[in-house]
Formats: sequence, C-alpha cells, structure tokens
Amino acid sequence: MTAPLGPTRILIADDQEDVRSGFRLILGSQPDMTVVGEAADGLTAVDLARTLRPDLVLADIRMPGLDGLELTRRLAGPGVPDPMRVLVVTTFDHDDYVRAALRDGACGFLLKRSGPGLLIEGVRAAMAGDMLISPQITVRLLRNLAPAPAAAPAPSPLTAREQEIARLVAEGLTNAEIGERLFITAGTAKTHIANVQAKVKARNRVGIAAWSWETGLAGPAPRE
Repeated sequence: MTAPLGPTRILIADDQEDVRSGFRLILGSQPDMTVVGEAADGLTAVDLARTLRPDLVLADIRMPGLDGLELTRRLAGPGVPDPMRVLVVTTFDHDDYVRAALRDGACGFLLKRSGPGLLIEGVRAAMAGDMLISPQITVRLLRNLAPAPAAAPAPSPLTAREQEIARLVAEGLTNAEIGERLFITAGTAKTHIANVQAKVKARNRVGIAAWSWETGLAGPAPRE
C-alpha cells in the first residue's frame, strides 16, 4: 500500500445515511481528503472498494449483508493479495470487535462519539502507516496490561505540567477536556501533547497512553 500522490480517496461504508453525510462533510472539508464513494451495506462496500480502489475504506461494524469485520477480512485480511486500508469507525467498542478488526488488518478502530478531530487524525495516521485507536478503548485495554510500577522508576523526561498532560491523555481525555481540566486552551494542550510525544518517542496519543501506563505515571484510582 503506497501513499497517494493527491488527496486521500475515501470510501464510506455505513448503513445510516446521516452518518455517511456527516463523515462526507467532515472529510470533504480537508484539503488532503476526498470522498469517492458511499455504501449502505457491506456487500456493496466490498464491490465498490474493488471497483474504485480507494486509498482508505471507513467501515462501520454492524451493517446489513456483510458486517464491518467480514468486510475488513475480505479487503485487508491475511492472504488478501492486494490489501486495502480499512479504518473501523463504529458505535460499538466491545473488546472482541477491537481484537478481531485489528487481527484481520484494520488500520485503526475509532468510536463515532470520539468526534471529527479524531476521525481526521485517524485517516491521516492510517495513510502514514500508523494505527490509531480511540482513547476510550485504549485506556480500557491498557489497564489490563499495565504492570506494577518499578520500585525505583527512572527519572521522567517530562516536566510536571507535561506529566499532568500525559496522565490525562492516558485517561482518554480530548484536547478540549484537558484544557478545561487544567484551565488552559485546547491549543495549549495540543502543544503540550506534541512536546510529550516527542520526549517519550510516541507516534500518537495511543503511544503516550501506553508510555504512561508502562511507567506507572497513570494507574487505577486509589480505593477509598
């Protein structure tokens, strides 16, 4: 899968017309993205994907005819001779869905409620060869994997403010929510996140969250 020379060509697969319309408006507003097709069911989406050869397919999980997980297997799964990028965008965040989608080649798993900013970020991440998962899902999965902090942890490369930011990213907060929590603007929160990302060598917010849990910076809330 090579990066396109022009705008990213996107196929939207979702059985709800209002969702497709919303995605089309969000993605079409970006100068580096264009929507080349829409499908209201999985079978049509697979046919259109093979005909149009988009750079990326946005796929819902629950669709008539063929669900998003099977669509992912057919377009991006193991053994597919010319796999496509499939980004799952859904209301349903069951762990089994997440694991199945990623196992079968999805290049990201986003929740519809995560908002337009993360959708755009997810598309760009997929095109860059990265993988983005909604912070809400990441937090839940990482909590099950987080080790106990070391007895003598290495000094953090982050300032006190950056540690606060990293901890809130690990909780799944958006830039706006971080800004509200710390009484700063969303733009300032975004700048801090970029600095944290560079210092801990994370590729995206998921990487920051993983680093926070691995180092013990983030952890379960203390019991009363």
